[in-house]
Amino acid sequence: MTQPIVLHEADITALLPKVDVRSVLERMFRALADGDAVQPPQTLSLFPRDAGDFITYLGVLAGEKVFGAKLSPYIPGDGKALVTAWTLLMSMETGEPVLLCDSKKLTTERTAATSVIAADVLADAGASVLTIVGSGPVALAHLRYAEAIRPWKEIRIASPNIAGRTGIPEKSAAGCSITKFTDVNQAVRGADVVLLCTSSGKPVIDTAALSKAAVVTSISTNVANAHEVDPAALSGFDVYCDYRATTPASAGEMKLAAASGAWSPDALCGDLPELLAGRARAPSRERPAFFRSIGLGLEDVAAAVALLAAARSQ
Repeated sequence: MTQPIVLHEADITALLPKVDVRSVLERMFRALADGDAVQPPQTLSLFPRDAGDFITYLGVLAGEKVFGAKLSPYIPGDGKALVTAWTLLMSMETGEPVLLCDSKKLTTERTAATSVIAADVLADAGASVLTIVGSGPVALAHLRYAEAIRPWKEIRIASPNIAGRTGIPEKSAAGCSITKFTDVNQAVRGADVVLLCTSSGKPVIDTAALSKAAVVTSISTNVANAHEVDPAALSGFDVYCDYRATTPASAGEMKLAAASGAWSPDALCGDLPELLAGRARAPSRERPAFFRSIGLGLEDVAAAVALLAAARSQ
């Protein structure tokens, strides 16, 4: 048996500049659209005695002849919870493991890349104002991926505690000035694209502040039924997601809205495989478009495959 490659955070940091995560994910979503990949539902498993939980993200990528799983535990601590993630890749040909990698940084990258793929497909070609809600590493990763998709005239980064944050650039790579906001809803007003990048378990914006043609993306966290927008607001959006077969059963605001009768998964306008394959309905521009990502196992598998190739080429 060949020993699997093991990559820790420092290894991944060194390899990431050699990996085009966005292109890798786009190919994966197209494979999913064409039936060359399988995305099972993610599962949440609770530890006994309220000691935490872990989410299992699974995926099969036939073109790469691999399958795998990411395990992401949530371990409550005194004052701050511990969240880690590791991905295991296995060969569909030998049934043996080929890679074990720390997924924390890789998860940040694939999360941001997925949001921006959706924003790029959904946003109007003339979009010029970008707002990012959040100021941590995930928000800054969203900025890196988003700054090139449009010739932005204005970029805003908003967070109640932004004054204490470091590492936020003054300008984008293209030279667009970046303005900091502590009032999130003020930063949202007039924005063409709003990227929500928080770990909140409750709404972080007032959706009434959105312009009717805005595109809003939202990510997930381990908090039970986590959501960054009010579930009741879904009925006022053109709603999209990363994968319609699994996301509505896991995304907090979708679950809550469906349970209350305020919204139904049947109202989905499309998912990322359908969007990239040209099979989804375009946003109406008569009301905001909302894209919800829960983080797919296939995203982790695809990103890990690219990382494995980079490691092998060294």
